[in-house]
Amino acid sequence: MAVQVYVALGANLAEPIQQLNVAVTALKALAVNDTFVVSAYYRSKPMGDVVQPDYVNAVAGFHTTLLPIELLDALQDIEQHQGRVRLKRWGPRTLDLDLLLYGNQHISKPRLCVPHYGMKQRSFVLVPLADIAPSLTLPCNTSLESLISVKMRDELQKLIDLS
Repeated sequence: MAVQVYVALGANLAEPIQQLNVAVTALKALAVNDTFVVSAYYRSKPMGDVVQPDYVNAVAGFHTTLLPIELLDALQDIEQHQGRVRLKRWGPRTLDLDLLLYGNQHISKPRLCVPHYGMKQRSFVLVPLADIAPSLTLPCNTSLESLISVKMRDELQKLIDLS
């Protein structure tokens, strides 16, 4: 049985827009037919203290038949294929794919925490997610729209609208 999932995409190295375009193509291969949607691409400031270029971010949503760990493995394979090297927390990267939501499930395993632990505070996740699922209610019964402030919307610059 297919489940609705949402995946955050981010890149700030090696042609970030192209990195997201390639990742979108790879993610479509994980989706059940005709269920794939992707938000606009946004520019955002990096998190943390590491000096690095701005990020390009988006969120994709689709139905998949993959189990949560299988999906995580597939996302990490896509990252590695695109040259992802994990050197520094919140450091620059060619591609970052984070599983935000897997249906309404709460998953807490050593390799996977869903809903994604930081998604409620991150404008670069919430705003693109609202592009593709404006009426979404999170597994904690909080509406997505209630988490998004005007300030969050102002923090991001829309780069490419794919709708």
